[in-house]
Amino acid sequence: MLNLDFHPSGRHFLQIPGPSPVPDRILRAMSLPTIDHRGPEFGALGREILDKVKKVFKTRNPVIIYPASGTGAWEAALINTLSPGDRVLMFETGHFATLWHQMARRLGLEPEFIGLPGYEGWRHGVQAEMIEARLKEDGDHRIKAVCVVHNETSTGVTSDIAAVRRAIDAAGHPALLLVDTISGLASADYRHDEWGVDVTISGSQKGLMLPPGISFNAVSDKALAASREAMLPKSFWAWDEIIETNRNGYWPYTPSTNLLYGLNESLDMLLDEGLDHVLARHRRWAAGVRAAVEAWGLEIQCLDPAVYSPVLTGVVMPEGVDADAVRKIIYERFDLSLGAGLGKAKGRMFRIGHLGDCNDLTLIATLGGCEAGMKLAGIELESSGVTAALDYFAHHTLEDVK
Repeated sequence: MLNLDFHPSGRHFLQIPGPSPVPDRILRAMSLPTIDHRGPEFGALGREILDKVKKVFKTRNPVIIYPASGTGAWEAALINTLSPGDRVLMFETGHFATLWHQMARRLGLEPEFIGLPGYEGWRHGVQAEMIEARLKEDGDHRIKAVCVVHNETSTGVTSDIAAVRRAIDAAGHPALLLVDTISGLASADYRHDEWGVDVTISGSQKGLMLPPGISFNAVSDKALAASREAMLPKSFWAWDEIIETNRNGYWPYTPSTNLLYGLNESLDMLLDEGLDHVLARHRRWAAGVRAAVEAWGLEIQCLDPAVYSPVLTGVVMPEGVDADAVRKIIYERFDLSLGAGLGKAKGRMFRIGHLGDCNDLTLIATLGGCEAGMKLAGIELESSGVTAALDYFAHHTLEDVK
């Protein structure tokens, strides 16, 4: 039974790779009185949000906002663009790519899952050349969409989406490009228009620093055209009615009013700081955490430095050590939550989130909890990761990682 009286002194360290900590400024915005979602004040708020959110996705096209989790936005992307029996090419990079594949099957699509084999395959990013080769084989263009995960939250790998776009173009294939950047948006570089993405999927609880409950589809003209022919059943998720109602700042059903207050505040925070600055500090935090892992003498889950995630780092445990048992010690002794290994990585590794409302000292404390917990678990570490991270942060400014 959940112990509702469990409130130790100090602040809980929520260092999972999402939901991320919600800044006080956003919590205050969400605490405003709920207003009439059909009144003029809400219409003005809706128009403001819909304009600002495009800047974060780096698009001039519509961004559709749902009162739902990222899973809902996955479904919306598929059912608005595809028809029963359509073939979809999906690339396996981790647990969330796998779940999206399962959803496609349940919706009556024919997903084809390609990728590198076994657990080792989950330690690399999308292999664009494999997508190009498969599309070149598809001479009759039965494949209607390519689906990839930008930042795979289960593994700490950020794939090269521009390379995927080039692969589709090199194959001369008309397939749509659907990209999940639920954990990447506002933490890792992402460019919907420039990279030729047709549908971008995201959520509120990662780089946007909100609680779960809002998700997004950013859509291209090509995706909108496909939606007019798509035959999978839809009502709540249908783009056309939402886009039409959004013209005046409203939704065709009750939106998440107070979460939208928070989203408006989040967008102001990100745009006032400047997205380039936001992304640079995430890269710097990630490099500091990786310096700690290397000092410990442990492996990073991602094996390719070119696609290290700025959002999270997966820490692989020595052979024979149960990562979940280590996480349990760290949680119980230091009130620090770390991400579990998922799917093929279960028990092999834990995940340190370094995104959103964070700073150098937050991460130093996090690494201290990890280091102490691993020592309590009997793991022999080569040297102090905390010292290594301190040294990195002391000698590397944001300018060094821009």
